[in-house]
Amino acid sequence: MDGSKTPAAAPVLILLGPPGAGKGTQARMLEDSFGLVQLSTGDLLRTAVKAGTPAGKAAKAVMEAGDLVSDDIVIAILRDRLAEPDTAKGVILDGFPRTGAQAEALDALLAENRQRINAAISLEVDDAAMVTRISGRFTCGGCGEGYHDSFKPTAKDGICDKCGGTDMQRRADDTAETVASRLEAYHAQTAPLIAHYDQQGALIRIDAMGAIDDIAGQLAAIATRVTA
Repeated sequence: MDGSKTPAAAPVLILLGPPGAGKGTQARMLEDSFGLVQLSTGDLLRTAVKAGTPAGKAAKAVMEAGDLVSDDIVIAILRDRLAEPDTAKGVILDGFPRTGAQAEALDALLAENRQRINAAISLEVDDAAMVTRISGRFTCGGCGEGYHDSFKPTAKDGICDKCGGTDMQRRADDTAETVASRLEAYHAQTAPLIAHYDQQGALIRIDAMGAIDDIAGQLAAIATRVTA
């Protein structure tokens, strides 16, 4: 025996939160600080399809048919990913699970590996503020620098501070109406998850309307505890 950690010992964190709550940003910071691996459904699907794994081939066929990838396929892809050596220090699930059924399927998968959800962290936001935060976003098409109408406008109207470009772009789904609809859908889908992880004693709520560094500090304290 070489004494190295096995996947069975790896902690699992989940970040819950609506679009724009900062899940991706915070997950990357935890990844850098603690060696945890960020796993998002989109990235997992793309990687599995590119690698041509059995689950990836199944996902590709479904997506090419214009259908949604089933929970069974997503779980199969996640099972393959959790078996890879780089997950030995633990993983952060970003954007999965989204429904009660997915949460139960994830619990069953982790049980196979003698793992569990160590912390399900709910990034709590104010819906009205989120509509303002997201609907005001735009980026420079030249260099990708991000801006916001209220919080981070360009120094000169229509000109990128970083590269001087004038190709400013907004996502078509970042309108106030679309954002409000996405928030409503998120709360409807996530309510069962909140109850599920609260019942397990794994739920931790964090106010995600504060400064990024303050939120990161709270998450770091949680990660320190579960990875100790």
